[in-house]
Amino acid sequence: MSSAPQGMGGLFRNRFVQAILLSGLFLQIGIWVRNFAVLLFVMDQTNGDPFAVSMISVAEFAPIFIFSFIGGTFADRWKPKRTMVWCDVLSAVSVFAVLLTLVFATWKAVFFATLVSAILSQFSQPSGMRLFKIHVPAELIQAGMSIYQTMFALFMVLGPILGTFVYQHYGIQVAIGIMGVAFLLSAAVLLFLPPDREINEDKPATKLTEEMAAGFRYVLSKQVLSTLGGCFLSAGLALGLIQPLGVFLVTERLGLPKENIQWLMTANGVAMIIGGALAMGLSKKFAPQTMLIIGMVVSAFGMIVTGLSTSLWLTLTAQFISGLVLPAIQIGINTMILSNTEESYVGRVNGILNPLFMGGMVVTMSLAGWLKDMFHIVAMYEAAAVLFFIGVIVMLPLYRSGVKSQAGSAGKA
Repeated sequence: MSSAPQGMGGLFRNRFVQAILLSGLFLQIGIWVRNFAVLLFVMDQTNGDPFAVSMISVAEFAPIFIFSFIGGTFADRWKPKRTMVWCDVLSAVSVFAVLLTLVFATWKAVFFATLVSAILSQFSQPSGMRLFKIHVPAELIQAGMSIYQTMFALFMVLGPILGTFVYQHYGIQVAIGIMGVAFLLSAAVLLFLPPDREINEDKPATKLTEEMAAGFRYVLSKQVLSTLGGCFLSAGLALGLIQPLGVFLVTERLGLPKENIQWLMTANGVAMIIGGALAMGLSKKFAPQTMLIIGMVVSAFGMIVTGLSTSLWLTLTAQFISGLVLPAIQIGINTMILSNTEESYVGRVNGILNPLFMGGMVVTMSLAGWLKDMFHIVAMYEAAAVLFFIGVIVMLPLYRSGVKSQAGSAGKA
């Protein structure tokens, strides 16, 4: 077995990392142009109808519930490179079909563009995680995840600006055209990945339902993964509780016009970029479970300060600190999943854990407005902080044990 290139230089020389980062860059351009161009277009077409605007979020998030586990199971059955290429190509085809419908029929077709690409991402994303497991040496996975998350953080700031600029200057048709081209460029880049390994034909065929059941048994049988599931659920419940309340934080606690929410989002986004770069440097020094717990504790304190603050600068500082540690949370979670999951189960593990997070988030998001009328907004932020601390308590056994399975798997390599 050839020795893996060491350090960040070796990581950037890795053919897979180069391709997946460039593919991710094109996908982020397509996704953010889609998100904001469609949002602004629907608002223009409906004069800001709340139901129509909420349907955009339904088109984005509903596929995570319906298709995440199914997509993860198929990602484990299919060849990952081929799956990712076809998902990008089909996303592009659906986008161009929507463009034609937009020209000759109804504006409501834009919902279809969001829905189809969101569904296909449930098949593509777990395939990308599998490829990470296959092509990136175990000792470089955490650093690789750091680079990937830093790119996502960068687009949290630049994406809304890009999507708004394209729509306001060129209109919805050009925006949708850019989406389609971005998906095609991503597919073209992925063609340069190393070829998929041939599937063992001697392996006995199994039914889809049997593989789904095996995925649940696998997660329940591994303490690391079942504990992460509890952490996912707790974090989802916490974030969903405060997600819709940002505008009320600005108007009620800070006494400012609602437009000032942009400064909170900017502070959070800039901090995520810096946090991603810091996490990249610290990923060699800290175990993933340590990064996860530190990130959750700091985030919890950030929520407490955000809820209590009546000063814009204190609130911005709390938002900045929370954004600073968010990449550490994401990197810690993804590294722990990849380090403690066999390649053949990566898709299903993602398909089980992600809906736990999203499910918790949607439940508390749907209750947030009602709860805010019953309780003070400060109580909502403090409750979210308590839920984060519960997630930390759930994770403590893994922190103490040091996730010995990771060391065990490294010893077998």
